[in-house]
Amino acid sequence: MHLILRADLDGVGKKGDVVDVADGYARNFLLPKGHAIKASKGAEEQAQAMRRSRDIKDAAARGAAEEVATRLVPTTIKLSAKSGPEGRLFGSIGAAEIASAIVEQTGIDIDRKQLVMVEPIKELGTHTVPAKLHADVEFPVTIEVVTL
Repeated sequence: MHLILRADLDGVGKKGDVVDVADGYARNFLLPKGHAIKASKGAEEQAQAMRRSRDIKDAAARGAAEEVATRLVPTTIKLSAKSGPEGRLFGSIGAAEIASAIVEQTGIDIDRKQLVMVEPIKELGTHTVPAKLHADVEFPVTIEVVTL
């Protein structure tokens, strides 16, 4: 079935895209949930308008993410924690603590979900945590963990 998406869907497409999907998927999921509309000549013109607005919003979001990246990359975020004699922390520092420290020290509001941490920080020293603010903008944030 030939449809125009009204929302971003993983594995299917983005808002405003014209896609071909299985009839059952369209009838049972996409159309009843309002995620898509049937493609017609007038609807395809509407889809072009959706794509233009999506591209404008995406460009603005990318520009904002690049601006944040240029401010955060040269900055070192300092966190203090209790540690043992070998430099191991009592507990760990996760994405939530890093995000709140970034807000306190720089005034830049980053969601903890935008910090890509494989595992929490468990040692003193300097660490690099990747941040992904946009699909095309990923940059390192330098974290320095010192003892209390």
